[in-house]
Amino acid sequence: MPPKLQIKRHLPEIATGLGLMLALYFFLLAVKLIAVSFTLASQGHVQLLIARAGSPLMGLLIGVLCTSLVQSSSSTTSLTVALTVSGALPLNLAIYIVMGANIGTCITNVLVSLTHITRRNEFVHAFAAAVVQNFFNLISVILIFPLEFFFGYLTRTSGALAGVVSHVGGIALFKPLDWITQPAVRLVQNVLDGSPLLIGLAAAIMLFLSLRRMVVSIKQLMLYRIRQVFGVYFFKSYGRAMLSGTVITSIVQSSSVTTSLAVPFAAARVLTLEQIFPYTLGANIGTTVTTLLAALCLGQPVGLQIALAHLIFNITGIILITPIRGIPISLARGLALLATRNRFIPLLFLLGQFFILPLAVLFSGGRP
Repeated sequence: MPPKLQIKRHLPEIATGLGLMLALYFFLLAVKLIAVSFTLASQGHVQLLIARAGSPLMGLLIGVLCTSLVQSSSSTTSLTVALTVSGALPLNLAIYIVMGANIGTCITNVLVSLTHITRRNEFVHAFAAAVVQNFFNLISVILIFPLEFFFGYLTRTSGALAGVVSHVGGIALFKPLDWITQPAVRLVQNVLDGSPLLIGLAAAIMLFLSLRRMVVSIKQLMLYRIRQVFGVYFFKSYGRAMLSGTVITSIVQSSSVTTSLAVPFAAARVLTLEQIFPYTLGANIGTTVTTLLAALCLGQPVGLQIALAHLIFNITGIILITPIRGIPISLARGLALLATRNRFIPLLFLLGQFFILPLAVLFSGGRP
């Protein structure tokens, strides 16, 4: 077949692919703008919240709340490191905050999945994909929190490991996601005069439209074997899916973006929950690699120890939960089915876990 005819034959495929890439860019931009909106709205409060951690339980829930507010576990971890280095926060409490940050970072997935709430068949898969990482992190905390509280598991192991790697030189980090999206983020901020409300509204509209376009494009591209491409190259096995999540997160330096990307593919039923689960575990590891490299750059032993504690926490969780991975997968699927029957359940889950419970404990001054 002549080249011109071949190109003409594949024009619909090429146009759909370009549309998907454009929608993906606006999706990434929307996620960044949501983070900017939350950060502007909570400006000045996050550092004060972290400094108020007076017990392991409060530290854990403050980690959840702060990460929910700034939409970035790396930001919470960085602030925690700064306060620990300055002596304002004890190391053992800092580790509990990092554990909570792992839970808080899941809020972005849930927010992304809510854009599918009006389409039941899509929403049940999107919401399950959004919360499966959440259940993994919750179970990890349930299992590892007592080990740290009674035996100092993370403190001791990260301290020993920090002594081994403390003399390793760091590298300067390149942030491709920021490079791609930052000019547009600055433009939107300038146009909307830095208003958190308007930026958040613009981000929500952009997120909804881009995800709608992504799901439509993905369904169309399934005709061109996108399912086979994903199955072979990224999700062929449990280990490969985990490695994909780790590598992608290390590149884009945001586990929220990595795991949120899986939501529209779940909604379009290109990926199953069993395939997405190890991918989200890899994203958990990837975000700690970023923090670890940053800590090596800073050269602060305490920062390195906190980053290593975060890494050890996630690896331990993977080791403990992989043999029983049916539990978080079943919980995610069950909650998603309930959410399709009552649309208030996702909202209650979102507000209750990420805001109401942490704030209630914080203002009550409760201790474990």
